[in-house]
Formats: sequence, structure tokens, C-alpha cells
Amino acid sequence: MPLSPTRMIRASPYWPVIAHSTLRRLLPGFTVSSLGDGMAVVAVSWLAIELAPAAERGTWVALAAAAYTLSGSVGALVLGRFLRSRSPAQLVGCDALLRATALGAIPVCHAFGVLGVELYVALLAVSSVLHSWGQAGIYTILSRLLPERDHLAGNAVFSGIGSLATVFGPPLAGALIVWGDAATVIAVDAATFLVLAVTFLIGVPRDTAPAPENGGSRTAGFAVIRRTPALLGLLGLSFAFFFLFGPVYVALPLHVSDDLGGSAALLAAFYTAFGVGAVLGSVVTGYLSRLPMWPVTTGIVIAFGFFLLPAGLGAPTWAAVAGFAVAGLLWPPYASLSTALFQRSAPRELLPQVLAASSAVRVLSVPLGTALGGPLVAALGAQGTLSASAVSITVLGLAAACAAHGASRKPVHPAAGSQAGPERVRGQ
Repeated sequence: MPLSPTRMIRASPYWPVIAHSTLRRLLPGFTVSSLGDGMAVVAVSWLAIELAPAAERGTWVALAAAAYTLSGSVGALVLGRFLRSRSPAQLVGCDALLRATALGAIPVCHAFGVLGVELYVALLAVSSVLHSWGQAGIYTILSRLLPERDHLAGNAVFSGIGSLATVFGPPLAGALIVWGDAATVIAVDAATFLVLAVTFLIGVPRDTAPAPENGGSRTAGFAVIRRTPALLGLLGLSFAFFFLFGPVYVALPLHVSDDLGGSAALLAAFYTAFGVGAVLGSVVTGYLSRLPMWPVTTGIVIAFGFFLLPAGLGAPTWAAVAGFAVAGLLWPPYASLSTALFQRSAPRELLPQVLAASSAVRVLSVPLGTALGGPLVAALGAQGTLSASAVSITVLGLAAACAAHGASRKPVHPAAGSQAGPERVRGQ
């Protein structure tokens, strides 16, 4: 007899997450904020295109996209002394309040006619200073509220909400841009961060996720990663993966506007397709906990690059959009599995620092790749840049798979077994 939908939900790995009393209070606010971020994916680059001189659009789109995330890495490195004693909920709240303030200044300046592209990029940079700490706070809360066996499912639920936001956010942004302008979308995004701040500052009981007693030095998170080969290897793969994907954020908007002669709605369609795939990928992620880590992660990287190729090879638009959908399917499993590994491998008292360090490196990789997108587009064109990014990601995955296979064949001394990179990861 087939299970009813209710029983299927209760039997899924996600039930302990959505049924948790504290998480039920946090998920609505996180959902609202994620929707704002889904809208900003389109608005940030489109407003840069509107503000920048025509001959310099590629450069300014790259700078805007990089600024929206790059300073988060700087914040993770230099603000640890001031933030390491904060509770995870306070980390999320501080990040959200700063984002709301800085992003809210953009439409205000635009309304008064004083928003130049330079000021726009500067405000985007200020808004993301605490991004790594905010992300660390969210996933530290998850790791403390849920038992280890539910970490992957918890990560997948939050990742799935973000994926849903990329489905509904971009078309909503496209409609708002037609009705108003890109600055209007950023104003809405700023308001959603206020909701996120209130949700986490009020919704997390003080005794549920207390601040760590021993915060360690401001580089303690990096020290933990450096002496754990499995985490160091995974972080290296992630850095290269996201770095090579970074140029897509520059090339895709210009490919849509220049090569295809499309509008913001078509750009939104690419992001929406990616989001639809990511929603499905988030649903699948919770069932992957028994699979070996390295084959899964390297396989994801290989396949991700392959399915970006249609856009770079000039395939019909429907095929390029479909390729982005499949790439989106692969994104949540990679992100959630690697985050779960950090959650279960780092010392509890240093988990916020370790997650902030990991987030800083990953956050840094995308803007660096995005900044490279401007020169690449100038040299190869938007379509050529998409192709180069796809091929490079596939080659990276193949190289990582070969390296992991070679390492797994090496004999491991019993006393060092817990330090073997690929073997240690597969055991997680």
C-alpha cells in the first residue's frame, strides 16, 4: 500500500528539520530574505549595466558582482577579534542589519540622482563585509540544534529554500525592473534583510546556541583547516571550482544582452532554470549521506562543467537554458555535503571560526573569478568566456578525480589513517 504524502514527509530525512520548534521560527524569515537575494541576482548586474558607460560595462558588471561578495572574505580575516565572542544568532543579525543599511542606501541615492557606478560598487562592498560570519552563524546554529545525522538534511533544507528563491526571485525581479527599475529591486532586497535580522535575533533562544567559551585567535579557523588534510583538500577543490565559475556572472548578462539581443527577462530565465534544478538537487541531497564523498564531489564538478557547455558553444537558447537547469541540479549536493563535512569535523567551540574561514575562502574565489571575467570577455567575448569556464571546470573535476583515485591507492600507515585525505573524507 503506497504511503500517503504526510507519511512520506514524516519518513523523509527532512522531517526532523522542519519539525524542530526553533527552526520552524527561523525558516519563514530566512525564506523571505532568500527571495530578496534571488531578486538581487538579476538586479545587481542589471543596475551596473544601466549605470556604467557603454564601453566599460563588462568591467563594471564584474566589479559590481565581485563587490557584492568579495569584502566578506576581508571581514572574515580582520573582524574575528571583534566577532568571535558573538553568538551565532548575533552573527546572522549583524550581517543582515549591515546589508539592509548599505543596500537600502542604493535606491535612496538613486532617487536623489547621486548614484554613480563608483558609489554603487562601494555600497555593494560595504553590504557584504559580514557575509562570511552571517553564513557561519546560520550553519553553526544548524549544527547545534540538530544531531550530526541530521546535519546534511538541515543544510539541504536551507539550501533548498535558497534554490526556490532563485526560481521565483529572478522573474519577480524582471517584472519589477519593467514596472520600476533595478534600484527598486535592491530596495526590496534591503527590506528582506531586516526581516532576517529580526527573525534570528528573536527566534533563537539564548541558551540554544551560546557563544563559544574559547574563541581562539582570529586565525583559529584557518589553523584547524590547515592541519586537517581532508578539509584542506576539499576547500582547495571548492576554491578552484567556484573561481572558474566566477566569469559566468559577467559573461552571461553580456551574452544575453549583446549576443542574443535579449532582455532582463531572458537573463532571469537562465537563473530561474538554474534555480529549478537546484530545488530538485536540494530534495535529493538529503538521501546522499551514505555515498563516498570524493567520488560524489569530483563527479559533480565534472558534470557541472559539461552542462555549462551548451551556452558557450552557441547552442539554441532552449538547450543553453536546459544546461543551466542541470547544472543547478548539481549545485546543492556539492554545497551541502562539503558544509556537513566541516560541521562534523571541526571542534564545537571553534565551529563558527572554521565555517567563517571556509566561507571566506569560497566567497573570495567567486569574486576573483568574476573579476577575471571582465578581461576574459574583452579577449574572448561573452560566449567564448562561457565556453572557457565550462571546459576549465570539467578539466578540474577530472584532475581532482585522478588525484583522489591515486591517493586512495597509496598504503596508509595505521597510525596516520585518520589523517589520510580522500580516505578520511570517504569515511565521513
